[in-house]
Amino acid sequence: MNEDAGPIFRQVAAQIENAIVDGSLAEESQAPSSNELSAFHRINPATAAKGLNQLVADGVLYKRRGVGMFVATGAREQLLKRRRSEFADQYVRPLMTEAHKLGISTRELATMIDRWEDER
Repeated sequence: MNEDAGPIFRQVAAQIENAIVDGSLAEESQAPSSNELSAFHRINPATAAKGLNQLVADGVLYKRRGVGMFVATGAREQLLKRRRSEFADQYVRPLMTEAHKLGISTRELATMIDRWEDER
């Protein structure tokens, strides 16, 4: 885990979210257990459980008593929707604000983005 990336339980939750978003952890599939996560990351099982429980509270995972935790139906779309909104807040709004300050129109900005994409 990365000490600079916030609390460890949030890093655990983010790791599971990333797996759901990229498709490596499918909806209705079983999520790693707190014991598996704690052994893999060499962290306290209670810390791993706190990350998993946060995802349960968010509706991303659900518990099957005596079996484990599973990815909820619709979890990927829920995460994509939230991340797109966060992306807009973190990147698009500041980009548009700065473009406006510089007198760059939306059309000019789109052209810049298209050129950048072509150069990749």
